[in-house]
Amino acid sequence: MQYLPLFVKLTDKPVLIVGGGSVALRKAGTLLSAGARLTVVAPDFAPEFLQWQQQGKAELLPGFFTPQLLDGKLLVIAATDNDEVNAAVYQAATERNMLVNTVDDQPKCGFIFPSIIDRNPILIAISSFGTAPVLARRLREKLETLLPQHLGPLAELVGRFRDQVKAKFQGFAARRQFWERVFDSDVVRQLEANRPQQAEQQLAEMLQSEQPRQGEVWIVGAGPGDPELLTLKALQLMQQADVVVYDYLVSPQIMELVRRDAERICVGKKAGAHSVPQQDTNALLVQLAKQGNKVCRLKGGDPFIFGRGGEEIEALLPEQIPFQVVPGITAAAGCAAYAGIPLTHRDYAQSVQFVTGHCRKAGDEPDWYSMSRPHQTLAIYMGILKAADIQQQLVSFGRDPATPLAIIENGTRREQRVITGTLSELAQLVEQQQVVSPALLVIGEVVALQSQLHWFGQRPAAAVFAQPLTRLA
Repeated sequence: MQYLPLFVKLTDKPVLIVGGGSVALRKAGTLLSAGARLTVVAPDFAPEFLQWQQQGKAELLPGFFTPQLLDGKLLVIAATDNDEVNAAVYQAATERNMLVNTVDDQPKCGFIFPSIIDRNPILIAISSFGTAPVLARRLREKLETLLPQHLGPLAELVGRFRDQVKAKFQGFAARRQFWERVFDSDVVRQLEANRPQQAEQQLAEMLQSEQPRQGEVWIVGAGPGDPELLTLKALQLMQQADVVVYDYLVSPQIMELVRRDAERICVGKKAGAHSVPQQDTNALLVQLAKQGNKVCRLKGGDPFIFGRGGEEIEALLPEQIPFQVVPGITAAAGCAAYAGIPLTHRDYAQSVQFVTGHCRKAGDEPDWYSMSRPHQTLAIYMGILKAADIQQQLVSFGRDPATPLAIIENGTRREQRVITGTLSELAQLVEQQQVVSPALLVIGEVVALQSQLHWFGQRPAAAVFAQPLTRLA
């Protein structure tokens, strides 16, 4: 992080601008909106500067920059079209340990101006640290279309009630849950309809009503790894949770999207590593919910496809703990698509089976006969450790040893690796290529299309900014 983002109160603080043209004018307008007391030095001034001087908003000093002008100033902006003058301003300010911004010269900036979204008192600042200002502005434009105008009045209303809420609710978690109920209530809709008095009355009523803190559990599918494959609902709940209970299969990039102050508990199961027994995970979910927490049980893929989501819900039911389930893109669908393998195709496979290579101890054997039929696709989860047995059983039950095969390691992630071969080579490929989890086996005639249809990491994707913007409801 090259710059520390700060929101600085500039009301009546002295700021010097060196330059009187259009660039200096833009910076001056931003500073005046923040309440700064401006001094501007330049040989000539744009007409707006003269108007501001008449209105008492700025002091204009006709002439040239001298280091003495920095005395008593908090910030200085070098905004001339003369590189030598800008460099002199930067050097003089740096020698005085002053914050200085040299317009369009990032190495000579002690601070930078971000692109701003203003929903006063909500303020959002976006910066590329001066490396790509046009990109930062494009991001601001997209966010502007997503953020409603009533955010400002909502923040002001919340601010008026903040002390009352702190007095009634003890602890940050209880207060946060109250505010989340407010933000999900008709208070927001009243403000959206420009009815501020009704919104304030409803908020006061919510504060007076007794609403005991109730825990619940959200069983959420995080998808196979690419954070852009998260559903909107999954992301929303990850941002609302008090506690996130997650597996090893949830990628670090997805965990970065969890609310910063949420407690994080890993209960992952991983070959060769310590793992938490499923019954202990079930008990943990019950315990956390009974403490009044909003618990996000975050699972790789989909919670109801080899994710043990059903077992965890069965543990919640006797305790009458509220829950909901958010589906995720399962590994078979996500990884196969990113590898360029259609799981079904009219010319190659009319059906697909999702199979786990890891069953309960003393559990029933897979239906090898059914799995060995031609012209169907097998997507085998957690099959790496039993690769040799899978190969031997399928061939012995009649599956052609020449059936195309793909091993997809870290599917949908940047480090995705796709290894292709035939069924007869499965165990050899796993060993030779040193395949590690998470990895998915895809066996079937459709794998023959992979060399033609692969795209991820190989072909340029459509530019994000060229795609239409989908507004959030």
